Amino acid sequence: MASDKAVVRALLDVAGETYAHEAGIRSADTPQPLYRTLVLACLLSARIRASVAVATSRALYDAGLRGPRQMADATWQQRVDALGRGGYRRYDERTATQLGDGAQLLLDSWGGDLRRLRDEADGDKAAVAERLRRVPGLGPTGVDIFLREVQDVWPEYAPYLDAKTLQGAERLGLPREVSALTEAAGDTPTGVFAAALVRAALERSVVEECRERAAGRA
Repeated sequence: MASDKAVVRALLDVAGETYAHEAGIRSADTPQPLYRTLVLACLLSARIRASVAVATSRALYDAGLRGPRQMADATWQQRVDALGRGGYRRYDERTATQLGDGAQLLLDSWGGDLRRLRDEADGDKAAVAERLRRVPGLGPTGVDIFLREVQDVWPEYAPYLDAKTLQGAERLGLPREVSALTEAAGDTPTGVFAAALVRAALERSVVEECRERAAGRA
């Protein structure tokens, strides 16, 4: 039987990439990457394929909707059109409204800078989550996605391994204890590891390929 570390190495080979990185968002504690990751979390939290959400994040960027000011200043139809180009058609009208309202909320409450939201919460995870949930379209699932994705630049919230990541661990035969998982991951950035576990939870093919690779290393 493959060891936990062999399974984790296989997992990272197969799926070791954050969704933000896949969407072309650089990992940085600066306003635009954080905002784009927040928007991506809103897109991912709907009942839609992750690949569509990632493509839509890129489409919004290509349309110039890269920060809260650009998003708020865009017309509703411009947001709908950008969402449609990304393939996000099932929820495009509602999401276009939510993105505009959310951008305006960020501008009004925190000057468009999510670091101010974090500072206002004084590093408290529950307080950060409560503030994030004020963003239209970002419920508890979206908050989990956002904090999973930014934990490598907001390390005070790491390791952020929520129920979806633990579901992925279970499907891979890995322990569900956070301490055991982080030990098996070694020096791997926790955000990368968390995203890989989520892919294992969502995609059976990831689990199957990981098992094959890990068995070859055993």
